[in-house]
Amino acid sequence: MHNLNVLITFAVGLAGALLFGYIAVRLKISPIIGYLLAGVAVGPFTPGVVVDHKVAEQFAEIGVILLLFGIGLRFHLHELLAVWRIALPGALIQSTVSTVALAGGLHLLGWTWTSGLILGMAISVASTVVMALVLAEWRDLHARIGHIAIGWTVVEDILTVALLLLLPIVSGPVAADGQSIGAVLGVAGLKIVALVAIVVVLGKWGIPWAMEKIARTGSRELFTLTVLVLAVGIAVGSARFFGVSMALGAFLAGLAVSRSEFATRAANDALPMRDAFAVLFFVSVGMLFDPRSLGAIPHIIGLVLLVVILVKPLAAALTVRLLGEPWSRALPIGAAFSQVGEFSYILGTVALGLGLINDTGWNALVAASIISIAVNPYVYRLARNLVRPRNGSSTPAVAVPRKKIQPKRCILVGFGPVGRIVHELLVATGGEIIVVELNLDSVRQLRNAGQSAIYGDVRQPGTLVEAGIETTETLVISADIEDAADIVKHALQLNPDLRVLARCAHLRQAAALSLAGADFVVSGEAEVGVTLTEAVISLGHKTVDDAAARRTQIRRQLYDSVIG
Repeated sequence: MHNLNVLITFAVGLAGALLFGYIAVRLKISPIIGYLLAGVAVGPFTPGVVVDHKVAEQFAEIGVILLLFGIGLRFHLHELLAVWRIALPGALIQSTVSTVALAGGLHLLGWTWTSGLILGMAISVASTVVMALVLAEWRDLHARIGHIAIGWTVVEDILTVALLLLLPIVSGPVAADGQSIGAVLGVAGLKIVALVAIVVVLGKWGIPWAMEKIARTGSRELFTLTVLVLAVGIAVGSARFFGVSMALGAFLAGLAVSRSEFATRAANDALPMRDAFAVLFFVSVGMLFDPRSLGAIPHIIGLVLLVVILVKPLAAALTVRLLGEPWSRALPIGAAFSQVGEFSYILGTVALGLGLINDTGWNALVAASIISIAVNPYVYRLARNLVRPRNGSSTPAVAVPRKKIQPKRCILVGFGPVGRIVHELLVATGGEIIVVELNLDSVRQLRNAGQSAIYGDVRQPGTLVEAGIETTETLVISADIEDAADIVKHALQLNPDLRVLARCAHLRQAAALSLAGADFVVSGEAEVGVTLTEAVISLGHKTVDDAAARRTQIRRQLYDSVIG
């Protein structure tokens, strides 16, 4: 019966997210709103189908782990260190301002300073899940804006872990045991340092060794399974043995894998599962919301929202600006923090259990969280539009001015016998060539020779992005790849100005490639026929001109029969 309950929760949660997400997209609003409404619809506070929130929460935790693991994969340690001087003071200043502002407002409404400060600390923490999705929509996640914002949330996570350790000591039964706050924090700090050290060692030696062994088996399923084991295993181990959040552990796991040559393939293999489970995070948040609280405590919810959507982002933006970043980055970074999320619930749950906040505070936290998550994409859009060039567009797809196509820049897919010949010819032209290949030895051979190469599966959408398809002039598919037509379509969506040259094994595949938008298609089956025809003609002692004309006629006849 329990297993059936799990399946029902999973199926109903995804189906509800699909339905409400589709409606949201059709109404031209953020799909996040649809996912949240799906959670409200299947939650305990509305009539109709009710699913198990505990189960949904567990699925959501997997989504958070995979998302943070993916973010870690795209970041490098030097990038985080580069923003540390902004992220550390920024997180401390913004958290303090937000906490004091809300506590002061609630005190005027009759709350105690303790309850106000606790709720203020809870809303000062932003949701990394929401932030990552919004930043990615505007292509800011892997830019300077994203580096600062994500580094900032890492600091917030560490501060939250420290606060979660302190609350039971200061206010709970543990306080009676006479434990030293300094000693507890010191132990927690040592644990975090030990965790980072272990992850660094694993990232340098253990993880690359294990992933190479798996990659050489040639099994795509085993490689994907390895990625999932690393993400979930390190996340759970971090929480179990080092007392940090699983989200922070997953981020560190991603950082460890990012140091290896398997980072691109690992990120793309985890993408489909990450997206599905991340949606369930928003569904689980929606299930916590009691719509009746909007009418019961509107003034409390309104005050919390004011701090979250106005005070918090302004404090973050001003801090970033004072620390030397231009307004073009400061405003979007501030806007990214105009929401609260997963850590707020953890902190709120602990505080509720210790009696530091009451049900009113909890309902205000949940309501403000849902509303702020829903409006956050629009707050971010406003900030981006305020700092974009005047001749820019206001839609996310082109919010960042389109990069100029670089002439003689080519992505070559495949480095087999055909790919090697093509690569040699391209190198001779003096252009920039990036090879995408699944053969690890070939990738290493190219890199050792000073050539650009990415170890990854081109069938995964993110691989072409990693290779820089948006600024590339030409895509050459030299390998015989299944579903190559889908690759061509995806590439042209990312870069409509792209010139595509593609190879396929059979003539029947040539038509699909041509319809997908390939400019030049060559079929191995057709070329074998042409070569054999030429050999037969030569037996009849025809002239060179006759053979060339006949060869051209055969090619046209073969290709026109399928391409038209």
